[in-house]
Amino acid sequence: MEKPVVKLSNYDPRWEKQFEYEKKRILDALGDKVFAIEHIGSTSIKGLQAKPIIDIIVAVQNIDEISNFIHPLSKIEFEYIPKPEFKDRRFFRKGQWGNGTCHLHMCEISSSEWIDKVLFRDYLRLHPEVAEQYASLKKELSSKYLFDRPTYTKNKEPFIKSIIEKARMELHSK
Repeated sequence: MEKPVVKLSNYDPRWEKQFEYEKKRILDALGDKVFAIEHIGSTSIKGLQAKPIIDIIVAVQNIDEISNFIHPLSKIEFEYIPKPEFKDRRFFRKGQWGNGTCHLHMCEISSSEWIDKVLFRDYLRLHPEVAEQYASLKKELSSKYLFDRPTYTKNKEPFIKSIIEKARMELHSK
């Protein structure tokens, strides 16, 4: 199996339309089981370079009911990918391995997965200078780990965690 390449693309305004399209399909498939659905990740930040994969987070009541979501999501081309390292979320992919078009992350509405991912996105949207720092880091890591997506992703984590902590502190100081 060929390794996926870390290829960043310039921001594409069609990403928002693609999210809206997928959101409608997910809501149609899962109905009232969905508490909330958000566009996250770099494709959700206007102007930011990103791997052209739409990241979607879906909040549900109980993550242990995952078996109820697999079949309806498979009908709209989202494949469930068990990832034991993800304790508080479940992962679905649309598209071929290493060449997906969407990643769907499912978690509980009050979970740290939901809160952290939305907080990070919102912070970058509100602080363009931090989004630019993130873009620089991604550019550097993508050239260094072109053929090693797991290491690319792992090396972004310290920056992401520091921004989430900063966002929490600013939120609590208000």
